[in-house]
Amino acid sequence: MANVVVVGAQWGDEGKGKIVDWLSERADVIARFQGGHNAGHTLVIDGKVYKLSLLPSGIVRGGKLSVIGNGVVLDPWHLVMEIAKLRGQGVEISPENLMIAENAPLILPIHGELDRAREGQTAVAKIGTTGRGIGPAYEDKVGRRAIRVADLADEATLVTRVDRLMGHHDALRRGLGIEPIDKEALLQALRDIAPQVLPYAKPVWKVMTDARRAGKRILFEGAQGALLDIDFGTYPFVTSSNVIAGQAATGVGLGPTAIDFVLGIVKAYTTRVGEGPFPAELMDADGERLGERGHEFGTVTGRKRRCGWFDAVLVRQTCATSGVSGIALTKLDVLDGFKTLKICIGYDLDGVRLDYLPTAANQQARCTPIYEEMDGWSENTAGARSWSELPGAAIKYVRRIEELIQCPVALLSTSPEREDTILVTDPFAD
Repeated sequence: MANVVVVGAQWGDEGKGKIVDWLSERADVIARFQGGHNAGHTLVIDGKVYKLSLLPSGIVRGGKLSVIGNGVVLDPWHLVMEIAKLRGQGVEISPENLMIAENAPLILPIHGELDRAREGQTAVAKIGTTGRGIGPAYEDKVGRRAIRVADLADEATLVTRVDRLMGHHDALRRGLGIEPIDKEALLQALRDIAPQVLPYAKPVWKVMTDARRAGKRILFEGAQGALLDIDFGTYPFVTSSNVIAGQAATGVGLGPTAIDFVLGIVKAYTTRVGEGPFPAELMDADGERLGERGHEFGTVTGRKRRCGWFDAVLVRQTCATSGVSGIALTKLDVLDGFKTLKICIGYDLDGVRLDYLPTAANQQARCTPIYEEMDGWSENTAGARSWSELPGAAIKYVRRIEELIQCPVALLSTSPEREDTILVTDPFAD
């Protein structure tokens, strides 16, 4: 059976939640492989809205196994809160349909405190994080001082881990003017939350291996977008993990041969939340119109998203670094009514034309877009479920995007409703 990785191919907020939900109907296992509760997925099912930030999108569908892999940093308090919220909406959640990797590192209250203190220091240091402790938790993971899910089951190990954490964090906290860690309070908080988390803890690598051997269809779900990847994003204005498709296998404990199809989620225009370069950003009425029509506010933060025309240069680049097999083009309906559309096809850097975004931050900031103009359409594309329902100009726009990014469209989304989707290539096809 085919196994599919879903990744955002821009700066996140591309509509992954709907697409993952749409695909999850054909999957047996849905696995989150990176990020934390800074992800924001909004699902609309039969008019009912579910907002997820940590749990895999498949959790709202019965008969599916949802998995949080070792590549995710887990805030246990947020996990418990999100589970309770979804149960309040009638979603059944138990250790039978939700499993968490025993080796997933935890996000602690001290991580959020450090994150927010750093962001509040100076304008120069500001990255634009959500302030939820994602970055500091990943720092502790690679610094070999993280507390992991399995540690919650052993008091002696927990005490040792907290002592090691304090040796590092208290020095940082002094420099930032934060009070030292209250060891006993932290330990007690972990003891209290442990019984609510440990029932879900499993050797996820084994669960996933067994599922694959049994011929189960696996859907790997990423958070954020490839342009926020720690290696290939617009560094340092990035997230603290690898977002691209190669992380999917590592983030759940499988090998790269487990991946059969990579679906890149792409908006029909471009948005970004927070700081960092954005060559095709619009600071005019068109940008405002895109934001208003697309309801461009962050699911997690509520922050207004920056908007711009479709940037084919960036998407072509992310399709290459993630090995994208096909894209799911979302929010085409937001472009309804624009008389003229523009697509960024290259950059001008000090008089030199580039067909990629350079790595150096100062060069990224100096890149200006080179646009190609296309006719827009006045017809309504919202809710279209076949090519025949789309105006000719819209089809021409989609086909031109395919040419420019050198990757075919596999799915086309025309509204937040899951059924308003045009299937071109089934990613799960054997």
